[in-house]
Amino acid sequence: MHKPVRTVDRKVWRDSGLNESARAIPEETAIALTYNGGTYAVMMGTPQNLTDFAIGFSLSEGIVRTPGDIQSLDIVDLGNGIELRMWLAQANADRLSERRRHIAGPTGCGICGIDSIAEALRPASIVRRGRTFSSRDVMAAMHSIPPLQTINTETRAVHAAAFWLGGRGIVALREDVGRHNALDKLAGALAQAKVATGEGMVLLTSRVSVEMIQKAAAIGSPVVVAVSAPTALAVRMADSAGITLAAVARADGFEIFTHPDRITSSATVQGEVHVA
Repeated sequence: MHKPVRTVDRKVWRDSGLNESARAIPEETAIALTYNGGTYAVMMGTPQNLTDFAIGFSLSEGIVRTPGDIQSLDIVDLGNGIELRMWLAQANADRLSERRRHIAGPTGCGICGIDSIAEALRPASIVRRGRTFSSRDVMAAMHSIPPLQTINTETRAVHAAAFWLGGRGIVALREDVGRHNALDKLAGALAQAKVATGEGMVLLTSRVSVEMIQKAAAIGSPVVVAVSAPTALAVRMADSAGITLAAVARADGFEIFTHPDRITSSATVQGEVHVA
């Protein structure tokens, strides 16, 4: 059984001397995603919310267009790893065979081992206009993340991706040792719940690299907010996809890098309810 958190013994050195104690740390597991009997990717991730991960990864990679395109999904414990065994309808399988790539990357690496530079730099989907948010909305949304990070509260070692809707607050949050995996898990949860993703914000506790923008665009979110800075390529990708990218979100404010018109200075704070 693969648990998301393990407790290990440790020795702790402080100015007062050396002591022994236990610490909770996140598990890191090899997770293979297979389609119609063939391995597409092997990711290192947290063994939790794996149905969400399988569906979200399949959507963000363009392997399927809806969760219903996956005819069956089995989560198989292999002892030294986990296989997410999926079967697709023939049309999806044929499309997959045209762009198959094999990945064996480090923790949550979304493009390690990719076959072509063109695939890594594929244009993100263009998002629709969506609604606007106040600066207070953005601050309230980011402040509501930490209490919902159950694994990070225990370990202080995982990323989170969350989705916030006006009037409802955070409707889904997923955690993983890999930031890409956390976002894929979030995508899967939102797709299954049929959340109106054009009306909310994707929230990230990590930096923003280009593949995070690609995945957020596949989700259909018009706004992405992150605690850390973006890369230059992520800014260019967000700009071309029509995404409002806000980052360096701290207790005293945030920075807007692209399409600032979706964030106003009006002061309305929406409620928070965690429903997924």
